Amino acid sequence: MTLLIKNVQVVGGAKQFSAPCDVFVNNGKISAIGNFPNKKADVTLDGQGAYLSPGFIDVNTDSDHYLTLFDHPAQEDFLRQGVTTIFGGMCGSSLAPIAYGTLESIQKWGDPNRVNVNWHSVAELLRVLDKRPLAVNFGTLAGHSTIRRAIIGEALRDLTKNELNVFARTLETALKEGAFGFSTGLAYVHAYKTSSLELSFFADVAKRFNAVYATHLRDGGVGIQASIEETIKLAQEIGVRTLVSHFVPVLGTEKPYEAALAMINNLPDNTNLHFDIYPSTSSLMPIYTFLPQWAQNGGVAVMLASVKDEWLLARIKKDMPPIKEDVFVIAQAPGNDFLVGKTLAQIREGYGMQDARDALLKLMATLNMKGAVLYKNLNASLALKAIASPRSFVASNAPSFDEAGRYKQIKSERITSTFTRFLSLVEEEKLMPLDEAIKKITIAPARMFGLQDRGEIKEGNFADLACFKGGEIRFTIVNGVVAYSEGVFQKKFPGKALRHEAKK
Repeated sequence: MTLLIKNVQVVGGAKQFSAPCDVFVNNGKISAIGNFPNKKADVTLDGQGAYLSPGFIDVNTDSDHYLTLFDHPAQEDFLRQGVTTIFGGMCGSSLAPIAYGTLESIQKWGDPNRVNVNWHSVAELLRVLDKRPLAVNFGTLAGHSTIRRAIIGEALRDLTKNELNVFARTLETALKEGAFGFSTGLAYVHAYKTSSLELSFFADVAKRFNAVYATHLRDGGVGIQASIEETIKLAQEIGVRTLVSHFVPVLGTEKPYEAALAMINNLPDNTNLHFDIYPSTSSLMPIYTFLPQWAQNGGVAVMLASVKDEWLLARIKKDMPPIKEDVFVIAQAPGNDFLVGKTLAQIREGYGMQDARDALLKLMATLNMKGAVLYKNLNASLALKAIASPRSFVASNAPSFDEAGRYKQIKSERITSTFTRFLSLVEEEKLMPLDEAIKKITIAPARMFGLQDRGEIKEGNFADLACFKGGEIRFTIVNGVVAYSEGVFQKKFPGKALRHEAKK
């Protein structure tokens, strides 16, 4: 199939184009860039002078964690923002490799029973995705907690020498089979006490395969500076490509965050470390994350039993972090749709309680520890400063949900407008030149993850493209197929399961 895109201002191209031009696509790849007044094609689009860039790359998404890759293959929220490639397997939890055909490590986000799991290895997962419809490209990392649980179950202890070797062989196989790297979720209970030695051992495996090490920091709050120091030390000692996941400024921790950001910005050029961030003031959080750290233990069933235990309940309440009940909004409440959109203050009043912590604990029990919360907890001005860093990528850290899905939900701006909001801020706040902004969400992450023939408008590259003007996406093209145009999903599924070429 051929596609002709006329009258566009190309940004993010291998060459600079000072005047509007045309782009010709043949069999999914960019065939020619120039002026083609007489060229014919199966499909012709008129860009009307708008910008045409490479399709945006979201380096940190949750569509695998929430399993919407399977029940919502359109992934429209990404297409509407010009995103053509998404990465999953972040924060230590991935869909593969799994030893026993179960997905315990994602239960904090989605219900593992929703999907018939007919794979174990990364290779098998990717073959399953090859056969399923998907509108965007998807790549995965291998999750630390996923592999660890497969080896030692729910135990919270150091790995033995033999277990380290089994883990390393499992990770090597995953990287050979197409995983783009290795991720950790160090703030979560199953990884919080992971030793630096263990992290270095597996980061070295990723380095040998020219893959990425992505980490959810051990402490993203008051201890963020020490967590960044730990991550920088590993990145420099091992020499692994390192991505700090959702490095965001939480209210009340501005000083340590600024110190950590300065450490990152002052790194020498040969340290390949980046971070991802979203232009939002709210976080989308699983409801259990409001428990004290020690109570986030043993999986959802154990946490639920803890909040129903009268003896433990008093200790949990005492150790819970402060909660701002008016900016705590229920975004998902499976089986309890009437709660969606309500603040914790409203729920507390409905329960006839005086203490927000009592109301939240009762809510957790009511929801069986399922559900998610939109919580306004980020410093907007400091987030802009971080986004402007040359070491930042933009990422949603969110899934795409079906509007008519299994249950009612509120979509945060992270889900609906991370990238369009970023483009608007670039223009409104003069954060950086447009070409620099486009590189931040296209070629820079493509190079970080070793994506071949993507991330740049260049003859011979895959035609993943986004046309936009004034912060609005006109159309999104995935592998040469128009997947979204003028506000409408085109009901086409040209996305691919991507594989990393693990060159040692």
